Amino acid sequence: MAEGTVTTIIRKVVFKAEPYLPQVPKPKKKIPLSTRLLWCGVALLIYMVMGQTPLFGATTPEFDFLAFARVIFASQQGTLVELGIGPIVTAGLLMQLLRGSDILKFDFKKPEERGVFQTATKLVTYVVIVAESIVYGVAVYGPGVADPSILYVMVGQLMAASIIIMFLDELIQKGWGLGSGISLFIMAGVAQQILWSLFSPLPAGDGGTIGILPYIGQSIMAGDLSNIMFRSNQLPSIFGLCLTAGVILILVFTQGMKIEIPIVSTKYRGFSAVYPIKMMYVSNIPVILASALTANAVFIFQMLWANANPRNNNFFMNFIAQFDPTSPSTPIGGLIYYITPPRGLDVAALDPGRAVGYVLFMIGIVIVFGRLWVELGGLSPKSAAQNLLDADVQIPGFRRSNKPVEALLNKYIPSVTIIGSAILGLLAGASDVLGVFGSGIGVLLMVDILINYYTQLVREQVEVVMPRLGALLGRK
Repeated sequence: MAEGTVTTIIRKVVFKAEPYLPQVPKPKKKIPLSTRLLWCGVALLIYMVMGQTPLFGATTPEFDFLAFARVIFASQQGTLVELGIGPIVTAGLLMQLLRGSDILKFDFKKPEERGVFQTATKLVTYVVIVAESIVYGVAVYGPGVADPSILYVMVGQLMAASIIIMFLDELIQKGWGLGSGISLFIMAGVAQQILWSLFSPLPAGDGGTIGILPYIGQSIMAGDLSNIMFRSNQLPSIFGLCLTAGVILILVFTQGMKIEIPIVSTKYRGFSAVYPIKMMYVSNIPVILASALTANAVFIFQMLWANANPRNNNFFMNFIAQFDPTSPSTPIGGLIYYITPPRGLDVAALDPGRAVGYVLFMIGIVIVFGRLWVELGGLSPKSAAQNLLDADVQIPGFRRSNKPVEALLNKYIPSVTIIGSAILGLLAGASDVLGVFGSGIGVLLMVDILINYYTQLVREQVEVVMPRLGALLGRK
């Protein structure tokens, strides 16, 4: 089927389906910042309540098949947010890959084209919600349910909860809130895990508490501080606490690294500023996309393994994935083994090759998605040059036209994309292996999301004075 035909079919489907799709309306006028923050709080509260509401009729499985992806998908096992933001991220990833491969052709410079693509993504999200709810409900909870009607109810709950999450994200993105619901939910989930690792008073397997701070207090009272630096079974330790703090400091430092290109306004005489090209130019999107792709691949092969190779005796399947029959969430061989992290020094020490392989895999895949996102997300030198011209600014010493500015930006953007993506992949992979609180990818995403929220708050203030320049700087 020709590429243009696929795009034409998508347009026709969107045209027919759009009138029947429920939408969150855009606000008729710009909402004050305090009100938008309030809406963010309401959406987050709803999400967290859903994360504490158990699935009706569900018995918690012995093994958590999505344990490796809970941080990325902001999900909680056995609750209404069992799937979290997984369907939204998966649908977005699929559509971006189709567009990046030119199977779908949309001109994002035209608002109507961008609108068609967004509606098509929403339709795909519905399809993914239905598919993932059915597959996950039947494969994970189905074996423990005697009454089929209860299984139907559980699948219905998964679908309904995922649709609510989709609307919460849309609510925030449409301008009622600030940023995106996906980022907000990920940030809250990671922060919750870090706080749990710090303060949890619940008992752990080594006789102390899960939280490292209460455990230190127990150790001091017992007069035995020998185990607080390192703890077994990946429990929070002083080493993990110091590592988490170190990773956060590195991320904050690298986020502040940037190349500043001087710009002057062609509209406001005497106004000058700088156009920043950050070292982390691609932000956290490539990490989310890479993690979502990996998480979906692992989940799919877990399901295939459980049905086609539960005894690890199929040569072809063994090459792709092998899992421990006594703990199906634990890979023990195949390609999947090397793209999932050995969390904790004790686990990594058992197979250093896997640890190194995982870190190299993360670096490589984040670089690939970083380069892809620069083109898809309107961050390429050509798009950035056009954005500068559209914002009524120019670079001193360069003609006010696309080609010279694009040539200048082309000296920096491809390089910082590769370097920044490599740093992100290295930090995410190494932190996962070493066992930081909240997982390496989780901490990376949380810090980046917090910095992005800070940038958006700054942009809100800049837009009061110069709306077009504030919007331009906010993209970076």
